[in-house]
Amino acid sequence: MSRPPRTAARILVDQLVLQGVDRVFCVPGESFLAVLDALHDSPEIELVTCRHEGGASMMAEAYGKLTGRPGVVFCSRGPGATNGSSGLHVAFQDSTPMIMFIGQNPRDVLTREGFQEIDYRRMFGTQAKAVLQLDDAARTVEYVTRAFQLALAGRPGPVVIPLPEDMLTDVATTPDGHWAVAPVSEPGTAALAEVRGMLAGAARPIVMLGGSGWNAEAVAAFRAFAEASDLPVTASFRRQDLLDNTSPSYIGEVGLGANPKLIEAIRAADVFLVIGARLGEIGTSGYEIMEIPCPKQRLIHVHAGADEIGHVYQPELGIVSNPAAFARALAAEGPIKGDWFGWRAQARAAFETWTAPRTVPGAIQMCEIMGWLDANLPEDTIYTNGAGNFSVWLHRFHRYRSFGTQVAPICGSMGYGIPASLAAKFARPGSTVICIAGDGDFQMTCTELATAAAHGLNVRILILNNGMLGTIRMHQERHYPARVSGTDLSAGNPDFTAFARAYGAHAERVTRTEDFAEAFLRADAHDGPAVIEIMIDPEALTPAASLSQIRAAAQG
Repeated sequence: MSRPPRTAARILVDQLVLQGVDRVFCVPGESFLAVLDALHDSPEIELVTCRHEGGASMMAEAYGKLTGRPGVVFCSRGPGATNGSSGLHVAFQDSTPMIMFIGQNPRDVLTREGFQEIDYRRMFGTQAKAVLQLDDAARTVEYVTRAFQLALAGRPGPVVIPLPEDMLTDVATTPDGHWAVAPVSEPGTAALAEVRGMLAGAARPIVMLGGSGWNAEAVAAFRAFAEASDLPVTASFRRQDLLDNTSPSYIGEVGLGANPKLIEAIRAADVFLVIGARLGEIGTSGYEIMEIPCPKQRLIHVHAGADEIGHVYQPELGIVSNPAAFARALAAEGPIKGDWFGWRAQARAAFETWTAPRTVPGAIQMCEIMGWLDANLPEDTIYTNGAGNFSVWLHRFHRYRSFGTQVAPICGSMGYGIPASLAAKFARPGSTVICIAGDGDFQMTCTELATAAAHGLNVRILILNNGMLGTIRMHQERHYPARVSGTDLSAGNPDFTAFARAYGAHAERVTRTEDFAEAFLRADAHDGPAVIEIMIDPEALTPAASLSQIRAAAQG
């Protein structure tokens, strides 16, 4: 349909509306003022003004994770784009559809190292699926449509579009694009038959679920298939919500500090079916669960990106398929019967032993707190987190029950939990949203409390405060025992409760396990963001070993 002449900024925003974008995240910059002006006349899109581009880009990434459509972030040039690169990196490694628009220098100063100028093709060439600088207003529809299509296709990921400031006010006459739908690759009948045959002939099969591109229907279908087939199923790093953790088929997560019994089981498996996961460093326990390049296990690797199959491990059978499409197709043909009940039961028992509550030094027992949350919050509660030793209490002792309830950075980025919790509340306002953060992790993006307050978001943030950068301190004590350097935060940490109240949040400090429940109920009654600071004994560095025990073991 023909349209009247429009500025490139107006054309761009019209394409966002057409693609179903209902929310964009940004830190405003003069380099894309024309877009901000166009958004002023587009009530279909809510503009979320963030306090830092890192927070904005992480919100966009988490929004893409939860909705399955590209999250959208706008950054200003130079320092803005540099700040925003943190969320871009998450989107790339987590295979999340996302589009980053960057206000670029005017075209007449490009290549002269103008004010804040960066060549984003070079800067983001390895952090995005494509960098498409839009230099011609007449091609706006083409570029935006292509970006949505590319972000969703194959292995999902981020696309970057720099927007020269002067180009945004150029006028062009162009029709609108069409709704971007990624082509869905599906397994053929011969491939499905081969998978079923390999599983039926196995004595020690294991299935791993991971990656993006799943949906609730496929997750439910695969659960029914796995349980009817009595198959043991593991999750790759921070994809634990792909199978209800209370299912008898679920045997744990292959991630940082994975259960040694689970790693042993995968090494002993004779057939290893991997659906959706990349088989990267963390998800393979440092590339040590299988031999490179030809595993002893009969490896079946199903992935939407053809380049991922055989990237490190050469499978016996590689299938290019969207994981949801594969899971539905495999389940549709009914269960597979095999003689592996004892094998599955043994792996499940090892998981239950590994995740059984334990006591650690100090007056705060996080296993009890996680147990209380599981018993008292809805099954569709969304948990977000960043990176640090604190996350073990969530990933190891919480039971994920529903698809789409784990929003965590597979790339291991600190500071992710707070912006991700805001994105989760935007995406699913009816769900309870809990962010688990460490004291160091919290301070990476804590200014986004202002964004939460401005939008009245009822996110609940639990700060596990042990006065240190716990993960780094753990490694420091293992390699350089008793030589503490750079990892102590206790002297400079703020009063987190006073800090949170300054942003209008409800805030309390908890020093004893028995006080947590009432504190949480008071926090949850608050209309707006709430923060509970939980004082963790520094000795409680990991569930398995105290700080002193780790130091003593290193000193021999």
